[in-house]
Amino acid sequence: MPSPSPRPGLRIHVIEDDEDIRAETVFALGELGFEAEGFGDAPSFYKAFAVQPCDIAVVDIGLPGENGLAIVSHLRAVQRRLGLVLVTARGELEDRLLGLREGADAYLVKPVNMMELAETLNAVGRRLTAAPLANAAPAPEPADWRLLEGDWILGDPEGRQMALTTSERAFLACLFRQRGTAASRDDLIRALGGDVFDFDEHRIDAIASRLRRKAAKLGMRLPLHSVRGTGYVLAN
Repeated sequence: MPSPSPRPGLRIHVIEDDEDIRAETVFALGELGFEAEGFGDAPSFYKAFAVQPCDIAVVDIGLPGENGLAIVSHLRAVQRRLGLVLVTARGELEDRLLGLREGADAYLVKPVNMMELAETLNAVGRRLTAAPLANAAPAPEPADWRLLEGDWILGDPEGRQMALTTSERAFLACLFRQRGTAASRDDLIRALGGDVFDFDEHRIDAIASRLRRKAAKLGMRLPLHSVRGTGYVLAN
């Protein structure tokens, strides 16, 4: 059987917490001619995606923290022209249907044959190339987002609203004060009332992931991005 020829220029991000599976998948895709990079969880993937987006994300469902379904739901809400392939051990019909409803282009059950994965990526890549841009909804400008009712409510351009916790309110208020410019992790730590010398920075990533999940469930396309080496920004 001939090896599949990758679509020209396809960049693949593999989000898989099992280090061996992640390494094997990235290596196999590289051998098959794809440009592939692996990530062990949602925060590390989002950081890289903000700097250099991929064409297709291959996502495991059972990830620590933010799971694969939440990642797919968020990405589909903010990035229409992005391929999303779920790869998971969950093979029941209900699981497959849920994955497709959340926005996945394809759903593969582990163990996955690398040739099948490669052909799936090629098929998704062809659909991305053929998809018309005319009907794509424009992304909302960050300026259309606002904090309401003493900064306890986040409002989007379409009028949807999301209630915020104390930490979410402080996190977003800091970003709104620096609209369009990345807020550093030190800025965010101080906004959360922490000490920059004694603060678990994973809390910042956890708050960002939680905000993305909450927004996606409400159909809000929150333009929240991680900036490598700096912090976070509200910008399209």
